[in-house]
Amino acid sequence: MRPETSRAVKAGFNPRRLHHWIAFGFGSGLAPRAPGTFGTLAALPLYLILAPLPLGAYLAVLAVLILVGVWACDRTARDLGSADPGAIVWDEFAGLLVTLTAAPPGWVWVLAGFLLFRFFDILKPWPIYWLERRVRGGLGIMLDDLAAGLAAWGCLHLIHQAVG
Repeated sequence: MRPETSRAVKAGFNPRRLHHWIAFGFGSGLAPRAPGTFGTLAALPLYLILAPLPLGAYLAVLAVLILVGVWACDRTARDLGSADPGAIVWDEFAGLLVTLTAAPPGWVWVLAGFLLFRFFDILKPWPIYWLERRVRGGLGIMLDDLAAGLAAWGCLHLIHQAVG
């Protein structure tokens, strides 16, 4: 058995289930190390597709992706019998998209948003940690990363304002 196949089987990934494809970030969550970081990296092409949209359309798509994520993460976590499996990374997709909402143009800001999101997602300062511990199911899986995305979004825009 190839390593990526055994990792997929070990993670409980079922390629016949659409919600697994979504929750596992189109397979990025099956990375052998740091699946959250790989999931966040895998979200960058989606951001690049959405970035040219007008803000209202971007936010509408983001809302749909969050709702789909709550459903997919909830079903997948139940399938796997775990509250928040590490291989579920759709929450990283949503969190990065929140972070980069109305981001200043340029790769430096995308990179800064990526790093800020990973910082808040990994360290989980209050209230992010509190949300992760209190809210269950698909909403719980998504909510702490959405909060990390909001914190990173605020910092990104404050930094942009400070450096002009």
